[in-house]
Amino acid sequence: MKKKILDMVVVRASQPHTDYVLLQLKAADGSALPRMVPGQFVEVRIDDAPGVLLRRPISINLVDRRRGELWLLVHAVGEGTRRLARLRARDIINVVLPLGRGFTLPEEDAEERYLLVGGGVGVAPLLFLGQELLLRGSEPTFLLGARSASDLLQLELFSAMGPTYVTTEDGTAGEHGFVTQHSMWNATDAAPFTRICTCGPKPMMQAVARMAAERGIACEVSLENMMACGLGACLCCVEQTREGNVCVCKEGPVFDSAKLRWLPGSREE
Repeated sequence: MKKKILDMVVVRASQPHTDYVLLQLKAADGSALPRMVPGQFVEVRIDDAPGVLLRRPISINLVDRRRGELWLLVHAVGEGTRRLARLRARDIINVVLPLGRGFTLPEEDAEERYLLVGGGVGVAPLLFLGQELLLRGSEPTFLLGARSASDLLQLELFSAMGPTYVTTEDGTAGEHGFVTQHSMWNATDAAPFTRICTCGPKPMMQAVARMAAERGIACEVSLENMMACGLGACLCCVEQTREGNVCVCKEGPVFDSAKLRWLPGSREE
């Protein structure tokens, strides 16, 4: 998939949570957005920040084709992302896109049932995935986890796309506990799913992958390794797989969970 370097203008910057900003972007020159698939990411240049030398990788949250908008949900946790969180409408940022390999999509009208499991900012790429599944005739089911009700992100948007279940660690919304403890994992509710896609904290994804394997359900995980160049040149995002070491930014970030060495009991490929 051809990559582009684009100046993009901020159409709107909103704050869905204290530590997050949602950036809605358009190409500054009015050109059409390149083709992108769920699970891919962009690399954003951080301007006017002498101490931030590298671009920041951000998952694609949504692509609004009708408006020609790219959405990025940014978690402000470091100097680079805090700079992005201060952007306002009409500001310009430079991005490289699209990067990486995304989730496996069904053939149109294929009878597949997807369960999308997200935690924290890991829910971001699942919104775009849900959108694409609907376009292909497959209604997604979402299982989203957070520490508290106030930490649930874009819940209304997910609920508009398909059945949405929630867990919170403090029990203030949905079921009390982690996503892997939700009652839908019982044999009757989990059996109909043909594929699980998950993104979030690594321990959560490992647990989801194990539960998928126990139920014989295909599972893909979106890794969040530290990435710098986004092109597989700097080797800082290397991950061990059963086929050798790979750069997450180039060969992923989405992987078949059975191919990762961190999943106990994974089959050899």
